[in-house]
Amino acid sequence: MRCTAIVTSLLIAPAVASALPEGLSFPSIDGGEIALDAYEGQPILVVNTASMCAFTPQLEGLQALWDRHREDGLVVIAVPSDDFRQELDDEAEVAEFCQVNYGLTMPMAGITAIRGEEAHPFYAWLAETEGFEPRWNFDKVLIGPDGAVDGTWRSSTRPDSPAIDGAVEAALSG
Repeated sequence: MRCTAIVTSLLIAPAVASALPEGLSFPSIDGGEIALDAYEGQPILVVNTASMCAFTPQLEGLQALWDRHREDGLVVIAVPSDDFRQELDDEAEVAEFCQVNYGLTMPMAGITAIRGEEAHPFYAWLAETEGFEPRWNFDKVLIGPDGAVDGTWRSSTRPDSPAIDGAVEAALSG
């Protein structure tokens, strides 16, 4: 009976979400930093991107999502990465490609490592606390206004999917 009570309490106890560590930032592709602390209290969708990937057209959907919800407080950050060998050679090329082909105006990090020992601290935290490591380009992570992970989606989930749109709207309203 004693074991049953312990097991029951473990099953009922709420999961403790790990909040985003303070002081995390990405180098901006335009120079400077994208400090995540600057968006405290706002939902942030972070997406690892690549210019030469079959999923690259999702940039259009990410921009549309940001355009639709930025006045409400949503932040969308594109994080170019060459971890899967599908990114252009340098940040100037990436910035130009994304602007010319997709009209990106959302915040965009410089080319960033997202996996393994060289992973950016944001992605290292995500792997450690959530067990989520990008498997491919365009994996998505929604950080809620409280700094906890509200959702993760793989590449095949489009930015305009009901799953992402619903999670964003819930984060904005609550």
